[in-house]
Amino acid sequence: MYIGDIGIKGLHHMVYEVINNSIDESLSGFCDKIYVTIHKDNSITVLDNGRGIPVELHEKEGISALELVMTKIGAGGKFDNNSYKFSGGLHGVGISCVNALSSKLIAKIFRNGKIYVQKYSRGVPISKLEIIGDSKNQRGTQITFKADKFIFKKISYNYSILKNRLRELSFLNKGLSISLLDERKIYKTGFFKKNHFFSKKGIKEFLMFIEKNKESIIENYKSKKSRIKDFFYLKKNKKNINLELVMRYNSSYKEKIFSYVNNINTSEGGTHISGLKKALTKTFKKYFSKNRRFKKLKISGGYFIEGLTAILTIKIINPKFEGQTKNKLVNYEIIGLVEKIVKKKFNSFLEKNPLYLKKILNKVFLSAKARQAYKRVRELIKTKTSKKNNLPIKLADCSSKNPNLCELYLVEGDSAGGTAKQGRERKFQAVLPLRGKILNVEKSIKNKIFENEEIKNIFLALGVFFFKKKNIIKLNIKKIRYKKIIIMTDADIDGSHISTLVLTFFFRYMRILIEKGYIYIATPPLFLIKNYKKKIYAWNYKEREKILKKSLLKGISIQRYKGLGEMNAEQLWETTMNPINRTLRKVTIHNIKIANKIFSMLMGENVLPRKQFIETNALFAKIDN
Repeated sequence: MYIGDIGIKGLHHMVYEVINNSIDESLSGFCDKIYVTIHKDNSITVLDNGRGIPVELHEKEGISALELVMTKIGAGGKFDNNSYKFSGGLHGVGISCVNALSSKLIAKIFRNGKIYVQKYSRGVPISKLEIIGDSKNQRGTQITFKADKFIFKKISYNYSILKNRLRELSFLNKGLSISLLDERKIYKTGFFKKNHFFSKKGIKEFLMFIEKNKESIIENYKSKKSRIKDFFYLKKNKKNINLELVMRYNSSYKEKIFSYVNNINTSEGGTHISGLKKALTKTFKKYFSKNRRFKKLKISGGYFIEGLTAILTIKIINPKFEGQTKNKLVNYEIIGLVEKIVKKKFNSFLEKNPLYLKKILNKVFLSAKARQAYKRVRELIKTKTSKKNNLPIKLADCSSKNPNLCELYLVEGDSAGGTAKQGRERKFQAVLPLRGKILNVEKSIKNKIFENEEIKNIFLALGVFFFKKKNIIKLNIKKIRYKKIIIMTDADIDGSHISTLVLTFFFRYMRILIEKGYIYIATPPLFLIKNYKKKIYAWNYKEREKILKKSLLKGISIQRYKGLGEMNAEQLWETTMNPINRTLRKVTIHNIKIANKIFSMLMGENVLPRKQFIETNALFAKIDN
């Protein structure tokens, strides 16, 4: 399927496919306004002020150009480079796919001074192309569609997901106005929920949005009199490629590279990212070869991107992607083009900014030493993991060896871990107690992370390890022992903090487990309300108050669980571990950039953004809820 799946990602991808057609009009200079509306019935309208899809008769097919685009895959203007120099792929693939997956679709075209309308259902025209009035000065395309309930599991759009994508598009297309309106949500003032996005500075503004919680590597060298440039910006338009790049090194050791091809988010990178990395490696190695300090260290390309945040966006003719969801660019010639452009300009930038160069080289030196220590620990974990029965001493394993059936509970503290071991179903539930708060990986360098006993135990228990392939370190999960990993902590604030620490580790170092849907969070109760006849559990204060208002029981006593250890094995089983009764929250990632930003803000070293966030949102916080 061109939209990827029939879950939440595929549903939202339908909207992106329609918006992409409007974006292509913008890329060609014909559109500067896009309006997206979520209607009460979860249908979607996308309106732009572009030229409008052609409505003239197609000579060969004998139908209108509009109907051809809406019903035939690969029938659009992007096959003709004169129509769209740069576009997101095969024009007509996306919109015809959306049409086929919609129970209803209405195309309204404002063109030639007229308003044209044609209706479709599941990809088939159910009306002729009609003129319903004069468009006066208005021009553009309006597509309204409703996803087919017989295809999609659930039809409900997440406002935040759409908002984040539209904000991203506004950064990538400076000067383009994008509006989002949600008719499902109306405020007391009578206005609908809405957002408007417009960027004057484009990807420079995008970088600052992403990096506002990060400290530059030359932060301490800035002064009021002379502001040292702490980011690199490049824009180059050539015959075969338009390239725009912005980069900044921060004080962390996490790299974040966001890449786009003709506005499409290539989340898996591709040849344009390979070109960027080659340019950085060759540029820095030139300086390293001149410095005696680095001669004994084996420096690879990976060292040069630690702490780097980069946004690379290119526009090319006829992009080729791996798969229909366009996550990875595969045009081989792009490697050399990107490398040549970036290397020349970045080398010039470093020569003009020697302090910036010095700070990066110092950071790479420390990173290289830390990586060597990390490599030794990594190899130790790999060796131990590959050996049979080399499991953590604290692990209470299950009898089943089928990872599809097995669950691993990561439990806060030895006390609760002991109770969980007693209360579990030994056939398929394993328990690994974690001693207190595990290491905050957001603030730690890699060798410290992998020397941590609790983290090593997680690796050994899961049976996963890192391996190196083509200079890229990946997580090997082929022999994973559990495909349901459940974080179980106390129901209070401290428990939430520990859950967040564990989640930060999984997000930074085992993200593939989140992406595959293996990570869950248990929801133990916070209160036990009982009398001599009956007992009821409450999971938060609000639920407790509801129970107390409804309850007619006499002689009620309320117990607040300060921790999991206060429950006995039977209570823990019936409330939190029994698959029939328990509630598990599945951990998912809807937007990698927003997730990155949140983890950096909440768990990173920079205190000010976290303080500002807490002060701003304190009134809205749900304590122990």
